[in-house]
Amino acid sequence: MPERVRLSAWSRDRRRRELELVVLADLIVAFAWALASWGLNPHAPLHPGWQLASVLAAPLAAAVVNRFLADAADPTMIPLVALLNGLGFVMINRLDPHEGSLQAVWTMLGAAVYVTTLAVVRNADALDRYRFLLALAGVGMLLLPLVPGLGLDINGARLWIHLGPFSFQPVEIAKLLLAVFLASWIVERHDLLARLRGGGLRRLGPIALAFTLALLVMAAERDVGFALLIFSTFVIVLWVGTANRAYLVLGLIAFAVGAFAAGLLFSQVHERIVVWLDPWRYAQTIGYQLVQAQYALGTGGIAGTGLGLGNPQLIPVVTSDFIFAAFGEELGLLGTSALVIAFVLLVGAGIRTALRARSQFSSLLAFALSIILGLQTFFIMAGIVRLLPLTGVTLPFVAYGGSSLLANYLLIAILMRISHQANRLLDANRTTITLTEVPL
Repeated sequence: MPERVRLSAWSRDRRRRELELVVLADLIVAFAWALASWGLNPHAPLHPGWQLASVLAAPLAAAVVNRFLADAADPTMIPLVALLNGLGFVMINRLDPHEGSLQAVWTMLGAAVYVTTLAVVRNADALDRYRFLLALAGVGMLLLPLVPGLGLDINGARLWIHLGPFSFQPVEIAKLLLAVFLASWIVERHDLLARLRGGGLRRLGPIALAFTLALLVMAAERDVGFALLIFSTFVIVLWVGTANRAYLVLGLIAFAVGAFAAGLLFSQVHERIVVWLDPWRYAQTIGYQLVQAQYALGTGGIAGTGLGLGNPQLIPVVTSDFIFAAFGEELGLLGTSALVIAFVLLVGAGIRTALRARSQFSSLLAFALSIILGLQTFFIMAGIVRLLPLTGVTLPFVAYGGSSLLANYLLIAILMRISHQANRLLDANRTTITLTEVPL
């Protein structure tokens, strides 16, 4: 009985802190929405509507569900998601109210996916049993846009499928399924993969597999971002999972060769490299989007023009690919730095979960999911500020897009389940130590 009381007390404390942080995040989002509304029309009365109410209610519902399905889980992930998702909605709704309404619907669906995942996946280690099935499903979803009559070309990339009036990006889910397989495969073959001696060229198999898959996506679907994301995740997780730096070196060599070959063979890759090096030379053609983003960041300066007072709508496809530049214009360096810090904290919470996980599989899976989230965030931010060529991936939780939002809520749900299991064990150990220290 004393152990159960102490465990529930720790859980209640986590959930209380989580609820307080979610309320704080919702207050920030509501205030940002009011500023954006007043910036667009300072004389109009405020009408929050169901869209804002839905976005504010979704993380509150998730926090309540956590009390029943993951009471020991990390208390910071959902508040950070609430802040990022909410601010993204505010900017999207300010730029395009129709897309803002759709984003509110996708947010509710994302919260439903989160709850469903926690209810179904009661033990993250159970996913290890289905690694081959999940791998086949992941590869199948990765190649689904190539099916004639089902795939859809958007902005030169064939990453979408359409089912009646709906369209979906299956690669968003595929990357998570492949992450489960990757973690399971490395844990199973850890001793073989960790050794350098013996096996010869067989050691090149993992890198060759990732390299081939990435090139297949790039060539067949004309996509750079997800090919780079899948390949980079594979190499980094393989390096961390085996503690063998040779895989990192081999991965860097393979990346350099692949990037050079892609620049020669694929016009889309060549254009993005050319625009990255000198966008001003192509300011009226292929560099127009990036040049407008640079103007937006420059106009924003340190503190920004204010929500609703800038002109980020001049950037093509600003609500999805370039929403970070919109924040740069209206919230300035301070606002974009806040977004970066929020993502760093979210990825850090995921890595902390990986370090505390109770099994090798859960640990490596949590790390793989955290790396996917971190790399995707870095690639899109680095592309907008011209640190890297544009990749075409979206900013998690912030950018417009239902596929990305659902996949990222699924990702957070798995991390929360792993965190719950790890903290349960940690609390039990703490209780044991505490009870043994009580004098009889």
